[in-house]
Amino acid sequence: MSNTWKVYFLALVTFLVGTSEYVISGILDKISDTMGISVTSAGQLVTIFSFVYAISTPILMALTARAERQKLLVWALGIFVVGNVLSFVLPGYPLFVAARVIMALGAGMVVVTALDVAAKIAAPGKQASAIATVVMGFTASLIIGVPLGRIVAAQLGWKSVFGILALAGLVAMFVLYAVIPRVQGDKPVPLTKQLAFLKNGNVALGLAITFFWLGGYSIAYTYISPYLLDVAGLKEGMLSGVLLAFGIASLVGSKFGGFSTDKWGVFPTLSGGMLLHVAALLLLSLTVTFTHSWLPIVIILVLWSFAAWSSGPTQQYNLVQIEPNYSGIMLSLNQSMMQLSMAAGAAIGGVMIDQVSLSSVTWVGMIGVALAIVAVLILKVRMSAGRQRAGVLSGN
Repeated sequence: MSNTWKVYFLALVTFLVGTSEYVISGILDKISDTMGISVTSAGQLVTIFSFVYAISTPILMALTARAERQKLLVWALGIFVVGNVLSFVLPGYPLFVAARVIMALGAGMVVVTALDVAAKIAAPGKQASAIATVVMGFTASLIIGVPLGRIVAAQLGWKSVFGILALAGLVAMFVLYAVIPRVQGDKPVPLTKQLAFLKNGNVALGLAITFFWLGGYSIAYTYISPYLLDVAGLKEGMLSGVLLAFGIASLVGSKFGGFSTDKWGVFPTLSGGMLLHVAALLLLSLTVTFTHSWLPIVIILVLWSFAAWSSGPTQQYNLVQIEPNYSGIMLSLNQSMMQLSMAAGAAIGGVMIDQVSLSSVTWVGMIGVALAIVAVLILKVRMSAGRQRAGVLSGN
C-alpha cells in the first residue's frame, strides 16, 4: 500500500471516530424514546463526549508524546472500540454515558495521532494536503455518517449503529497494525507551555471566535432531529435525505471557505460567513414559524450548513497566522476549544429546551454566532494596530 493510500485509510479511521461523535444528533429522538429520557438528557450525551474529548486529549497526548505512533494509534482505536461495544451491549442511560466517556478518551487520541502520522508519512511538500485529507475524513462523518446512522437506526435500532462502529474499528485496528509504518513520537510540549499561549490577547480572541461560532452552531445542530420533526414538521422518511443534504453543504462550505481565504483573506471570509450563518438561523426560525412547507426549510438548512462550515478552514488558518511559529500548539488548542464549544452548545441548548422551548435553540444559536462576529472585528482591529506598531518600530 502506497503512503497516499495509507493517508486515505487514516482518513477512514477518523471518519469512524467523527461518526461516533456526531451521530447522536441524527438519532437523538430515537435515544430519547427508547430510553425513556428527555430530549435534553439525550442531548447531554454530546456535551459529555465533547467535554471529555477536549479535556483529556491534550493531557493524554502530552503523557504519550514519546510513544511510537503506530502502536499508540492501534491502542487508542482499541479504547474507542471498547467504548462502542459497551454502548451496544450495556442497558440504561447511566451506563451509556460511561461508555461515551471511554469512547471519547480513545477518539481524541485517534484523531490527533492520525494527523501526526499522516504528516510524517506524507511525501515531502505534501504534509499539508495529507493533514487536510485526514481532517476531511472527520468532516465526512457529518456528511455521510449522520444520515447513514439515521438509516441504520430506523432499520435495526439505534444501538446497532455503535455495534457496526465497533466492528469497523476492530477491522481497522488490524489493518493499521499491518500497513502503517513505525513512526517515532515527538519531544513533549508541556501543558503549562501550551496553556501559557492563552495569556496572549490575540490567541485568546482567536479561540473565543471558535468558541462562540461553533458553540452557537452546536446549540441548534445538537437538537436538529427533534427540531425538524417536531418544530418544522418534517416527515420521518425525509429526515435522512435532509441530513445528507445538510452534510454535503458543509463540505461545499468548507471548500469555499478555503478558496475565499486564499482569494479575499481571513477577515472578509470569517465575517461574511458568520453574517450569512446568523441570517440562515434567523430565516429558519421565521420559516418554521410561518410555514411548514418542507422545500424552503431544506433550502435554508443547506444555506445554514454552507455558511457555518465556510468558517472552519479559515479559522484554523487564522489561529496559525496569529502564532505561525507554534502552528501545532495553535491547532491543538483549537481542537480542544472546538470540542468545549460543542459541549457548551449542547448544554445551553438543553437548558433552553427545558426552560423555554425546542424552537428557541435557533434564536439562542444566533446570539452565539453574533458574539463570534464581534470577536472577529476586535481581533481584526488589534492585529491591524499591531502591524502598524511593527511598521513604526522598523522605520517603515
